[in-house]
Amino acid sequence: QVQLVESGGGLVQTGGSLKLSCAASEGSFSTYTMGWFRQAPGKEREFVAGITWSPYYSYYADSVKGRFTISRYNAENTMYLQMNSLKPEDTAIYYCAADLSGRFGTASSRAFDSWGQGTQVTVSS
Repeated sequence: QVQLVESGGGLVQTGGSLKLSCAASEGSFSTYTMGWFRQAPGKEREFVAGITWSPYYSYYADSVKGRFTISRYNAENTMYLQMNSLKPEDTAIYYCAADLSGRFGTASSRAFDSWGQGTQVTVSS
């Protein structure tokens, strides 16, 4: 129902940084739980980070804790993922997703209703 568009991916060296953006198309964004997922070639899609709408609780996969920061700017229907200290194992297509039900702290891809097209992140050794 809601359209999501990711941007900000690219190629970086190990230890570098990228900031991903996810723009939503409609105005109920502030009530959604939002999340970032990633999928490497031949592998399953995995949860990366999520953020609720109140009080903006954020949560992360263990593999990215301390390196990635999720945030949202409701006034512009936009979510961000700041990625620091990138590692080759972070290489994947990154997808933003929206849970229109606004579940608290969900990390399951099955809970999310709308998905973006993905943006490629490649981290070289």
